[in-house]
Amino acid sequence: MDPSSGYWFRAPTPDDLASVAEVLIEDQRADGVEPVLDAHFMRQVWSRSNFDLAADAWVATDGSTMIVAYGQVRQEEPDIVGSWGVVHPQHRGRGIGSSLFDRIEGRATELLAGVASPRFRHSVNGQDVAAEAMARVRGLRPIRHYWHMQIDLPEPIAPGTAPGGVEIGRVEPRRDLRSVHGILEESFAQDRGDHPGPFDRWAEEEARSPTYDPTLWLLARDSGMAIGALTASAGDGGGWVDWLGVLASHRGRGIGAALLRRSFGMFSARGVRRAMVNVDAENATGATAVYERVGMRVVNRWDLWERSS
Repeated sequence: MDPSSGYWFRAPTPDDLASVAEVLIEDQRADGVEPVLDAHFMRQVWSRSNFDLAADAWVATDGSTMIVAYGQVRQEEPDIVGSWGVVHPQHRGRGIGSSLFDRIEGRATELLAGVASPRFRHSVNGQDVAAEAMARVRGLRPIRHYWHMQIDLPEPIAPGTAPGGVEIGRVEPRRDLRSVHGILEESFAQDRGDHPGPFDRWAEEEARSPTYDPTLWLLARDSGMAIGALTASAGDGGGWVDWLGVLASHRGRGIGAALLRRSFGMFSARGVRRAMVNVDAENATGATAVYERVGMRVVNRWDLWERSS
């Protein structure tokens, strides 16, 4: 954007994390959404592999150098680039979002150069009509719908009991990581987009995250066989259930719900007062019903848009 308009774009630095998080929070509040994306979320985003903060992200600043917008791209797979962006509500309608989208698309084109069947994806808050319009004009179409779900933990939560014959315990990384990964891989094998990926890459991604805390992870066993897993993390604004999976052979016995209740108990014991999860609204395994049964509610909706060629 031309400096004469009063706004400048630059690459963010690690020192900008709190300011970028504040833009996300204000964006959610303006759309009537309970804020769930915050500094904890941004720390995870910026720690991911195949993401170069200097080349793959932008902030927009006003005349006072205040950050008023943020956008990014990331090569998620060799043929897929994902992106998203937000503009502070007080600075909407001034062309910042469109200029940000131009930069996002330009970088996505570079990352997908030479790919036979490239797919460009953009995440849009379900309440952001302007962002939806920009995505549609640029040839993107909604392909998936997600929910952020949450449960409040105002007081200590009893962990509850596990289904008969099932033992739920904590994870010992050196011994259990492959079991956790194997359960998640099988659980998400038919998922249209979310899956852990190869073990080495998944393990490295988890370990390099600033919120990596395997003391919050759980493993369910039946007669010694690992059959269910939950990974979680805790940050400034609450706790997140990052992955939850149960082998198909053991579904329908309440194991997923038992893992969640145990996780809520661990969060509350640490003084964490809310737990959240990001879930595919059309999850074929019935995960959304499990989250609802343990008391979680939808606090935000967002959509994934895609353009392929």
